[in-house]
Amino acid sequence: MQLATFYDPLALALVGGGTALTMVLRTPAADLARALAALRHLWRARFSADPLLEQLAAQARIAKRHGVIALDHSVISDPDLAAGLAAIVDGAGPEDVAALMDERRQARFERHASAVDAWRGAAEAAPAMGMVGTLIGLAAMFAGMRDPQAIGGAMAVALLATLYGALLGNLLLQPVAQRLAGRARIEAFERSRLVRPLMVLAEREAPRLRQAHAA
Repeated sequence: MQLATFYDPLALALVGGGTALTMVLRTPAADLARALAALRHLWRARFSADPLLEQLAAQARIAKRHGVIALDHSVISDPDLAAGLAAIVDGAGPEDVAALMDERRQARFERHASAVDAWRGAAEAAPAMGMVGTLIGLAAMFAGMRDPQAIGGAMAVALLATLYGALLGNLLLQPVAQRLAGRARIEAFERSRLVRPLMVLAEREAPRLRQAHAA
């Protein structure tokens, strides 16, 4: 059996185009852009907090040697770590720093979840679009009962649309959503490892900052 047997451009257009249109209509523009941008992370290494912990340890040594104000001149590429250190420089206590980091981590997780929801919605829509293509093919088949060639083409659309919908939803879109969800959970856990060292740094530097302000 040749692979060309399983190719029908009309069925593919109905399922692929319908799924894409459903995704666009049901997803806010910002979430849709985020979902598309998330695809580039599928082939990258999973997030690890180890490099950030090393950077944080280096910043703690600088603060111990030169004072926490010296951290103002540090260049931190990660926005969450930069926000935590900035809060410490501004005199935030351990609890305030923990609350800030938890808030930022939750906001990041919600952004990731919106991208996952977009792909899960597309995975749900694909089989439904396959059924729509099947119904269109059957309608065309019954409308052309007197033309054997038309019956064959309409039947191909009807059968292949169901196949395309099942394959697109279960072999492509759903795995994408699952992998993105897994990566989001891992990143949320890894970022939680930053909270305790930041709290320790804030607790250590708080007396120094109070003395500096008093002076």
